[in-house]
Amino acid sequence: MPTCNETNISPATFVLAGIPGLEADGPWISIPFCSMYLIAILGNSLILFVIKTQQNLHQPMYLFLSMLSVTDLGLSVSTLPTMLSVFLFNTREIGIDVCLTQIFFIHTFLLMESSVLVAMAFDRFVAIRHPLRYTSTLTSARIGNIGLAIIIRGSGLNIPVVILLKWWPYSKIQPLSYSYCLHTDVMKMACTDTTPSSFYGLFVVLSSLGLDSVLIVLSYIMILQTVLSITSWQERVKALNTCASHICATLLFYTSPISLSMIHRFKKKALPQSQILLSYLHLLLPPVLNPIVYSIKTKEIRKRIIKIFRNYSTNRLQWGH
Repeated sequence: MPTCNETNISPATFVLAGIPGLEADGPWISIPFCSMYLIAILGNSLILFVIKTQQNLHQPMYLFLSMLSVTDLGLSVSTLPTMLSVFLFNTREIGIDVCLTQIFFIHTFLLMESSVLVAMAFDRFVAIRHPLRYTSTLTSARIGNIGLAIIIRGSGLNIPVVILLKWWPYSKIQPLSYSYCLHTDVMKMACTDTTPSSFYGLFVVLSSLGLDSVLIVLSYIMILQTVLSITSWQERVKALNTCASHICATLLFYTSPISLSMIHRFKKKALPQSQILLSYLHLLLPPVLNPIVYSIKTKEIRKRIIKIFRNYSTNRLQWGH
């Protein structure tokens, strides 16, 4: 724990970090990061536009997909400002209130995305195991209630995190490990015993990401049992194919926060460049790759996106003439 005295305790200012040894190359590093953000924002916005404008896509599977796109957009927007300020403008100082706000939104959208993936697993379970009751089980009203519960759960679990961090005293200037604020990173900068905050953070991880991952595994065990009971090999493949995109999104997401949490909790010394770079990819890759995966693997989404680009190309040719 950092040593503090009465003369240098808060209001704290945290110093965001880039990639050690590459500080002078910040503007060049910002190019791939900005490209990834652009792909994430455009890709997820396109998914939302397609689902909103196509009446036949107002079905449970696509409504849950729109929730996933919203959480991916939220996660991207939560990290974008400080990452650009560090790499593009070399502005590293951030006040404690702004830092805590960023912590709240990053961790809230992470928990929301975890919850959405559970809801999507349940959607696939009902669609494969009880196809005749699919639309009557997942009505628009129930999906709306699920969405509301996801928001309440994500924000409710993270409000105490911010309150506890705000409560602790800090030295006036504290260096962080990343170009954005995370709970465990800021918690280690406190000038007091942060055991309550540490235990609560562990409780949040276990009761959200831990529980959600177990529920998803159980859902797929039951899905697999149902698929194996189908006599036709073609029908088995068809059923499993509807889960392919969700499986990719789940694997992409759950390796990220768990690995990042373990790095913070058990790595005592300064993090090597490879691990710091990996932590950035952990937050950036799911919002970038999820819309790509769903665009490729989901036939209806793919058809609508191709149609949009064809119409756009046709209109440009007409304007050219």
